[in-house]
Amino acid sequence: MRMLVLGGSWFLGRAIAEGALRCGWEVSVFNRGRSGHAPTGVQTVLGDRTVAEDLGRLAGEGPWDAVVDTSASEMAPRDVLAGARVLEPVSGRYVYVSTVNAYRGWPTEPLTEESELLDGPPDADVDYGRLPEGWDGPDWYYGRQKAGAERAVSAAFGNDRTVILRPGVILGPGEYVGRLPWWLHRASRGGQMLAPGVPERSIQPIDVRDVAAFALEQAGASCGGAYNCVAPIGRETMGGLLTACVQVSGGDAQLVWAPDDLLVKHGVQQWTELPLWRTHAGVWKIESVRAQAAGLVCRPLAETVADTWAWLHGGGTPVDHPRWAEHGIAAETEEAILSALGQ
Repeated sequence: MRMLVLGGSWFLGRAIAEGALRCGWEVSVFNRGRSGHAPTGVQTVLGDRTVAEDLGRLAGEGPWDAVVDTSASEMAPRDVLAGARVLEPVSGRYVYVSTVNAYRGWPTEPLTEESELLDGPPDADVDYGRLPEGWDGPDWYYGRQKAGAERAVSAAFGNDRTVILRPGVILGPGEYVGRLPWWLHRASRGGQMLAPGVPERSIQPIDVRDVAAFALEQAGASCGGAYNCVAPIGRETMGGLLTACVQVSGGDAQLVWAPDDLLVKHGVQQWTELPLWRTHAGVWKIESVRAQAAGLVCRPLAETVADTWAWLHGGGTPVDHPRWAEHGIAAETEEAILSALGQ
């Protein structure tokens, strides 16, 4: 089997390329060569997806049985459409990594794989869906762009040859966003450690290696479809995550749980200052029944935590990314909230 990975040099793209090599597949990766390093054993084609000449040169390296697209996170739908059209004659199927943000109801409502998507035409430019100044409603810009990109792939390849993967939060070795690494480093410092909400709150992160395995399975499938790539509802909890961080880091941290309303009162930025904490009703209520039936298997979150700690302390270096700096609460803010709790 011949596979093309758009991206392929870091985190999910690299995990997919490595997995395909282990399967004995012939793997090409296409990227700009600016971040990370492609695995040994792949054919690397350097180029920019927004440059027609580079896309034409890439197509000349085909054909491929499948394309897996992991590098369009900030790409306008019309650019995804242009690339898909060029690759369609030389590719059997297209696996596009999207996001649960593409749903109109995320994060305020429970979701299934049949939930309504946001508007977003396949030929939209990068400005489509931008919010007007002073807007105080839902921020749907990113989701509209991703929904448009999904439609772009389907427009080029047709529904039967298009697979859409919609992960929520992806964690694991190689993580560049900094969510799990921040919690691990905080736990290793010890002392009283602020924990958000209640320990039994369900969360649904998925390991990068499990998304990669499912992407490969779908690359070799015979039909298209759209799948939510998240852990089963109710299996993992915030308490389980943070307890695992304390255990594997070897620190003596004592978890101190703060109610949501107190955190909101202190202006704690949801999703970033205390990573993965968010009060919206639907953020961790995403069904993945179809994906599980199609073969998605999610390893225990404690295993992801342990392997990420081992990666960080075994010389692993995340790709430099601006989102890393967004995560984590300042020590003085944490101390103020702990004081308010009487700790």
